[in-house]
Amino acid sequence: MNEELLNVVVRKREIQGDDVVVLDLERVDGEWLPAFDAGAHVDIHIADGLVRQYSLCGDPADSSVYRLGVLKDPASRGGSVGVHETLLEGRELQISAPRNLFPLAAQAQRTILLGGGIGITPMIAMAHALKQQGADFELHYCGRSRSRSAFLDELANAPFAAQVFTHFDDEGPQQRLDLAAVLGHGKTGTHMYTCGPAGFMDWVIGGARQQGYAEDHIHKEYFQVEVDASGDSFEVVAARSNKTVQVAEGQTILDALAQVGIKIEISCEQGVCGTCLCDVLEGEPDHRDVYLTDEEKAANDQILVCCSRAKSNKLVLDI
Repeated sequence: MNEELLNVVVRKREIQGDDVVVLDLERVDGEWLPAFDAGAHVDIHIADGLVRQYSLCGDPADSSVYRLGVLKDPASRGGSVGVHETLLEGRELQISAPRNLFPLAAQAQRTILLGGGIGITPMIAMAHALKQQGADFELHYCGRSRSRSAFLDELANAPFAAQVFTHFDDEGPQQRLDLAAVLGHGKTGTHMYTCGPAGFMDWVIGGARQQGYAEDHIHKEYFQVEVDASGDSFEVVAARSNKTVQVAEGQTILDALAQVGIKIEISCEQGVCGTCLCDVLEGEPDHRDVYLTDEEKAANDQILVCCSRAKSNKLVLDI
């Protein structure tokens, strides 16, 4: 995936809540940044070979700045720690143009936004867009504690503040999220969006299904998932490279290909971003990503090699 990168500078940096750094990025040349739609993210080139995706959480109507919120993850593989330690005010860096894998549904009659922890970031941009559209929506922000949560002042002073509801584990039961009540019954025209830790999202998605929401009315964006590389070994044929490699139990296709000199562009390494997507020419993938839709997985003509494996004894890939 080759693309033109944008040269930006950190104009403002602020630590909020419990180790969330909020960054305002502007173009180095002072020109407007490319417009983005709510739900979009950018690839941040933190260091050589270290690229991570972060949601844009600013107002999509403002193209002068890209706003990001990044939680310092104690289990970081270099991304969030790199952001916190190196992206200081005045630092110049490169980012991709915005890409949107989590767009708002244009036909929604009502929208419910549910953000858990740092998963609030794309929801803020969505709330800005929905407010400007005059749409019917609610934004629910869930966290462990108010003191550890970012963006609270911003949300309290936003033009959509009346539509924001906060729910914190260490506060009274009256403010806890009553998921069934918030979701209501899955009426036609109501769309639900969620982002946050996997456990939170699984709970929300399960609740939406129980309330009768259609699958295409449940929208989700994972920012971190557990990679499961277990399973029997299998053969991968790289058709264009004319190379064959055996993928061992506990090994990723990505690592096996690297051993025979085939380098695949990667970023998240968790099946979230889609950077390492390859076409499947033969064989049946064992999809373990959260990037492809259920329909795309059923087609079995694409695979994310950073995390997925094979159900068949051999996969032939168009690489």
